[in-house]
Amino acid sequence: METFVAPKPFVEHPRYKKDRRDALAELDLDSIDEPIVDIVAGFRAVPHCFTLQSCYGHFVCAPGQDPRSLDPIPRGYAGRVRYRIAYIGFCLENSRRGRALRESLARVPAIDPGYIQFGSADWFWKRHVNSYALQVEPVAHQLKDEAVLDPGEALHTQRVRDFFFGELRALLSAELRAPD
Repeated sequence: METFVAPKPFVEHPRYKKDRRDALAELDLDSIDEPIVDIVAGFRAVPHCFTLQSCYGHFVCAPGQDPRSLDPIPRGYAGRVRYRIAYIGFCLENSRRGRALRESLARVPAIDPGYIQFGSADWFWKRHVNSYALQVEPVAHQLKDEAVLDPGEALHTQRVRDFFFGELRALLSAELRAPD
């Protein structure tokens, strides 16, 4: 994300409940990349959070390939790959549970700090304070929405992306089981 910055501190957000209601009313699960619909749908049940935007991450290997293709990098592919960033943006409630979720999200980059970042995106924050994003992007390109990668780096990014979304599923499951 071109406006990706370090995570900002929580501030008061008196319109959180209304913003959440509005965001959930506008959420169109049919517009979400199919491999992560379950994650975005699952976070609807978390009252101290709502998703803002998401992208599964796309690997474009051939001229004319659909830039939103969900296809993996072809086995044995040796060319450069245009990678469109995988991310998920959240708005969190300034509450005990919202702050705890922020801390959980902030630990996700430990999976692979060279490829996963946690922070804020200025353009999300302007619309929704207390918004945070997790993204999968090689650190050299962390401020861009897409990057052209060599095949080895693209394959590593793809593996990290897949593991990243698995970890988000586990985090969501734990969040839904946590006592109030």
